[in-house]
This record gives sequence, structure tokens and C-alpha cells, in this order.
Amino acid sequence: MTNNKSQQANPQNPEKLSELKYTGVKNTTGGIPALTASIADVLKEGIPLRGTTALFAMNQKGGFDCPSCAWPDPDDDRSPLGEYCENGVKALAEEATTKKVTPAFFAENAVYDLAKLTDFEIGKKGRLTEPMYLPAGATHYQPISWDDAFKKIAGHLNALPSPNEAIFYTSGRTSNETAFLYQLFAKEFGTNNMPDCSNMCHETSGTALLPTIGIGKGTVTLDDFYDTDVIVIIGHNPGTNAPRMMSALEKGKKNGAKIIAINPLPEAGLMGFKNPQEFNGILGKGIQLADLYLPVKINGDMALLKAIELLLIESEKQFPGEVFDAEFIEKSTTGIEAFLGQFKNYDLDTLANQAGVSVDDLREAAAMLSFKKSIIFCWGMGLTQQPNGVDMIREILNILLLKGSIGKPGAGLCPVRGHSNVQGNRTVLINEKPTNAQLDRLKAVFGFEPPRKHGYDVVNSIKAMHAGKAKVFFAMGGNFLSATPDTVYTAEALRKLDLTVHVSTKLNRSHLIHGREALILPTLSRSDKDIVNGEVQFISTENSMGVVQSSKGVLQPVSEHLINETSIVCRMAMATLGSRSVIDWNRYMYSYDAVRDVIEKSIPGFENYNQRVREKAGFYLPNAARQGKFITEKYKDRAPFTLTNVPQNILANDEYYMATTRTHDQFNTTIYGLEDRYRGIKGERRVVLMNKKDIDAAGFKAGDKVDLFNYDDGMERIARLFVIVAYPVPERNTVTYFPETNVLLSINNVVGESNMPAAKFIKIKIKAHVS
Repeated sequence: MTNNKSQQANPQNPEKLSELKYTGVKNTTGGIPALTASIADVLKEGIPLRGTTALFAMNQKGGFDCPSCAWPDPDDDRSPLGEYCENGVKALAEEATTKKVTPAFFAENAVYDLAKLTDFEIGKKGRLTEPMYLPAGATHYQPISWDDAFKKIAGHLNALPSPNEAIFYTSGRTSNETAFLYQLFAKEFGTNNMPDCSNMCHETSGTALLPTIGIGKGTVTLDDFYDTDVIVIIGHNPGTNAPRMMSALEKGKKNGAKIIAINPLPEAGLMGFKNPQEFNGILGKGIQLADLYLPVKINGDMALLKAIELLLIESEKQFPGEVFDAEFIEKSTTGIEAFLGQFKNYDLDTLANQAGVSVDDLREAAAMLSFKKSIIFCWGMGLTQQPNGVDMIREILNILLLKGSIGKPGAGLCPVRGHSNVQGNRTVLINEKPTNAQLDRLKAVFGFEPPRKHGYDVVNSIKAMHAGKAKVFFAMGGNFLSATPDTVYTAEALRKLDLTVHVSTKLNRSHLIHGREALILPTLSRSDKDIVNGEVQFISTENSMGVVQSSKGVLQPVSEHLINETSIVCRMAMATLGSRSVIDWNRYMYSYDAVRDVIEKSIPGFENYNQRVREKAGFYLPNAARQGKFITEKYKDRAPFTLTNVPQNILANDEYYMATTRTHDQFNTTIYGLEDRYRGIKGERRVVLMNKKDIDAAGFKAGDKVDLFNYDDGMERIARLFVIVAYPVPERNTVTYFPETNVLLSINNVVGESNMPAAKFIKIKIKAHVS
């Protein structure tokens, strides 16, 4: 068997169905089902003792940071029952497993045959144990020594005509220490081609916030949720995407907060919660979270936000000085006159129709906000992955500026980050667009001239690979192929490379769609003991609210051949740069303290890094906007009101808007199981959720098998063999799971300004399945 064109591995999940069971939408999350599901995942992996040992250390002070989401741990006391959620347990079970993917496994399984498996099946094979190499034209990976692997990488990198023909991708799992060294190596090598997972999740948030409030991060702390008047959750499903957020919402609700939920899907995580860490939560009825649910259309969020602002303006006219914070607006903002002037062009009924939300519900939402000042807005990828996501986040900021609800306790902005330490990676300079100030400081500390030209983000990396402008792709974690848009196009791009390298803990589809040569470099997981010079080390991460904390693994690694990510970066740097490097890579390979010392010198906010990170709860990075200081390049010490437009969304008679989402049995591209419990969908992922009226109008019925089509850029993209599920989504809107429908997302369908893939806004047609 050869890897010629006719025998190339399938870049997509196989087109096959399991047995679908649909039981209907749930109205609460947590409780006994969450508890039993958590226990079941550990037992399925056959690691009751090993798993329990790790769980008692996960998210605890002195323990290790959960490898799943970036929701913060409490600064003070943490739950003695376990400071984790069901999805955290699933993530831990995946990496704590003792199942192994050994050289013998690769000898028995050709790349072509492995690609016939689903992402779920691939991920369940176990932990990688040794470096593996796929020679040009080979059908099977074979073992390679670490030294030879680094020689192979160095040979390819040093043969490039330009450093800009190399691309260095980063996953959010990477520690602060590794990420800093990784970007340092790329810059000394000579490129800023550093795409990362931020380019696919919250790049939109940073793009919206950095020029307006001076920082591309949120402005609230966890304690703000406990003492606030109103929490607005828009474009986010906390019950699945950040389950530990539910405890914060519960506490805020019990302290008197009102909650507004805005989402096309009636998510259980926005409705009710039974806290599995409390006795009453396990056996009781739980707590109703959302006081108001607004079922907005896909991309109707801007119309909804404008409608609320229009109603707030009306309320301020009726009660002058009681709705807006005039003093805050005068002292801390700019552009209020132009902002208010635009509303003479808006009509409430039209906005309500564009949003898909009734006027009465919009009035109720505005009434909940009118006389309150402590307001938190939370959002996720339901906003950031829409074409006008940057504008919508700035519209949220407009509301908070009107209310003076930023830079004070219980109020502010909360982008709910996905992957643990994705925010930390950006803080330590994983960024394809570093500023001159950042580069000047690196030059002063290390003594080399870093490249000034901006590099490729994810979308532009794929285009560069496809155009033959890049020849080497190195991925520090992640499952690049399954996470990115336009699956077939991206696979074609990866196959044009001379070398693909993936630093991974487990097998994934990106290992099977490769360049002319390929390497898999296995590494330690977050829960593994990282032993250097006979001592267990700790790394550090940053959560979504700017807290930097230590993380120290507790489990014995599954293989003696695994090395940590920092060693991988340093050994690659030494092999590639040799005597022309001015950096003491050998020192950093053996001392995380030395890495933290140099981070302290290179990045503001890390003063006394080694001392403060050893404090039990870590430390907060500076956040001027949290104190109400908006230090921006253009507006100096004021936050601007932003003028935006409401999009005019027009569909042909046979078209629908589609948004991709993930199941409750999934974290990013990692598939834990086949049950989307809170949506009542079990046993199948190849489903398309449709409104019952749309199903009837199209002549379909629930359970029909269909194919999905996209025609962006004048070409046909097809996702075959999906099952229709009747679901309470807005008319002409559909929802599917990723990565199965990433094939429908054009590489050119991106968010304005941030250049993120717009996975929540895809035009599709639905046709009866053709075998």
C-alpha cells in the first residue's frame, strides 16, 4: 500500500452512522447524571486508583491545572469534594489512561487504515509512547530516536530559503514557560509565523477590546459574579463549554443577581443547575438560572443589542440621570453624541424582527438593565465566530459604557475562554503580530534582532501552505486539521509541505494528514510528573481572568521515552541554531525557574514571578481596565463608543444558516463519547438540528438522511450522510457538530478584522442523501 493520490488518508470523519436516540431537550444540568458520568469515564479507562489520585489534585492549590477549560479556580477555599466538573474528569481520564499507542501499534496499522476511524475512535487508542517518523512515500510510522528527530527537524528548517517558509502553531494546553521559549526560538530563527488556537476562538475578543479599553482580555474576577445585579450570557453554553461557571452563576443568583440568556438554542446550561458538589444539588430540584431567555436568530445578536440600547435610551429620557451614568460617560468615554445620534435611524419592530425576538421580551431585558449598574456581559464563540463578531463585542462594550458598568466591582466584560492557558500563551508572546515595544524588549534582554514583519495567523497559514509559500509546519499540541475550516482545502495544504511535526499526547487525525515526511513527538500531559534532575517540577498557566498559578503533575508517566515540551523546544533550538544562537537553551531546558526569571525581564506584570507563582492561589496580572483606566494608543485614557451596523441577512428559498457547536461529550476536537446529554441526543454525531416548520416545508421528516452543501467562493462543498433532528431552533437556522461539518466552512468565510473562521455563520442547502 502506498500513499499515492488514490490511497491518501481521508481528512474527514468517515461517513457512517450509529444508532441515534433522541429524548428531547433537558432543562437542568449537573446533579446525579453529571456525578455518575464523571465516575464512569474514569472506570471505562480502567484507572480507578490512578484517576482518583489525579482528581484530588486537579485545580487544587499545589496540584495541577485542569487540561480542559480556562475557567478560574476560587482564590480562597476550594471544594473538598473536588474542584472540577464532569468535562474536567473526561479530560483527565483521556490523558491519565494507561492505554498506549506504541511502535508495535503503528507497525500493525497503516496511516490510510487509521484514517478510516472516526475522531472518537482514534482518540480512544491511548497515549503515545515514543517519537515516530513517517518517511517520504511510506505507509506506516516507524520509531525514531529523539536525537534523530531533532536532526531531521533542523535539517528541514535550515534548508529553507527563508525562515518565513516555516510555521509554528501553538495549542492552548502549552505552559507559559514552554510557550515563551517556543516563540523565542521562532523569532531567533527569523519568523513571526506563529498561528495559535486564539486565531480560532477569541481573537475576535482581543481585536475588539485592545483598541477600545487597552487590553484584549476580560475585566472581571470570579468574585464579581458573586456580587452583581445582572449577568448577561450571550453566544455561550456554560453547561457544556465551561461547567464550573455554573457554580459561579448559582452563587450570584442566590445573592440576588438576575440572569439573561441569549442563544439560538435553548441550552440546559442556561436554564437550570443542580450543583453536583453539594448535597442539595445532587438530590434537590436545583436552581433556575435564567430569568429571561431570548432565542436570537443566528447573527441576529447585533439587532438584539441595538434594540436594547434603543430601549435604554427611551428609559433614560423618561428617567433622566437614573439609567445612564452621566459622570462616567463624561470622564471616561468619548463619542457619546455620535453614538446616540445613530438611533434616530432605528425602529424597534424592525430590530426585533431581525433578531427573531419579540418586542415584549426585548422590553423585559431592557427593564432588567435600566436601573442597575453592576452588570456583567459574558460571551463565547457564539459571538466571536460570526462575521461581525468584533462589532458585536464593541456593541456590548457600548452598553456597559452607557451604564458605567466597567471598572467597578460586580461589573464588566467576561469573554469565556475555551482552552486552559490559551490566554497565557498570548500573554507570553505567542502572537503572529507582536508589537514593536514587545520586540524591543526581547532585543534588550537577549541581544538579537527579532523579525519585525507580521507573520501568518491560522487562516493565512493554511493559504500559505496551499500556495506553496510554506514548507515546514510544526504544531505544539492541538489537532490542527480537525480544528480548522475548509477541511479538504486544509488537507491539500498540509500535503504540500515537506515536513509536518506534531507534539502530542495522543493520536489524532492531524497525524494522518501529513507532509512528504512527518514526525510525531510524544510529550508529558498536564497531570504527569515532570521530573528534571531528579525533582518534580511545576509549570505555570493563566486562567481566563488573568490569574497566573502553578501546575504540578502527580501521575507517573506511561512511558520512559516521554520528555516535556520545554525540552522539545530547547533541543530543537540547539539542533537548529547551533553556535549561531545567542540564547542559553541548555540552561532553560533544565530550569523552569530560569525560564520564569527571563519572562520576568521580558514581559511587564511578571515582577517577582518565581516568588509570586509559588503562592497558593497564584497572582493577578495587571489589568488597568479592571480599575476603570482605559489606556489606549488612539484614545489615551478614554474608552470610545463605537458605531456599528446591523447586517442585512438574506437567504434564498432553499438556503439555511448553519452554526457549528460541540457536544457535551466533547472538548474542542477531542471526542469523549457519543452522548450530547443535555440536548437529548445520544449515539450519533452526524446530525443536523432543524426547526420543525422548516422540516415540513422542505418535505423532510425527522430521522431522514440528508447531505449538506455550501457554495461559497463558487465551489461546491459537501458534508454527506447526516440525520435530521427536529429541534427548537429559530426558523431557517440549523446547528451541527464540528469537526464533522468544518468541511462546509470556506477558508474565506472569516470574521472582519480578526480573520477568524466564521463557523457560526455558514450558508447551506439540504438535500436528500444520495448513497
